[in-house]
Amino acid sequence: MPAHASDASQAAAVAHDLRVVVGRLRRRMREVAADGDLSPSQVSVLTRLGKGEPGAATASGLAALEHVRPQSMATTLAALEGAGLIRRDPDTADGRRLVVTLTDPGRERAVGDGQAREQWLARTMADQFDADELAVLARACTLLARLDGQ
Repeated sequence: MPAHASDASQAAAVAHDLRVVVGRLRRRMREVAADGDLSPSQVSVLTRLGKGEPGAATASGLAALEHVRPQSMATTLAALEGAGLIRRDPDTADGRRLVVTLTDPGRERAVGDGQAREQWLARTMADQFDADELAVLARACTLLARLDGQ
């Protein structure tokens, strides 16, 4: 549905507010997990690998998903590999490529940090919102997922 001028104006205002709130929530959720020693880019890569996202198995695939240059992704992967959180092995189908996988500590880190964030968010929402407000947030999640094509 195309937006009318007043709809576009309202969308711009909501977009601003949403960006601010999401930014604050992201910062707060980063504080909750034990990822203080990792950069946001490194945490994002661990999360993608932990979810097994299609296309995330190679450095170039991760760079495309993260919207960064391959050189930037190489730096991120080197740091994660140095921390023992990922490993890069030759692709059995194409030995010129390297496949990126989580190590056991990397998987534990990705899962543990995600669970810590989710538990904090669930507790905070339960404390702050009643059932009707939680229903509104559930509907908003459905709408927001459309922005990203999911």
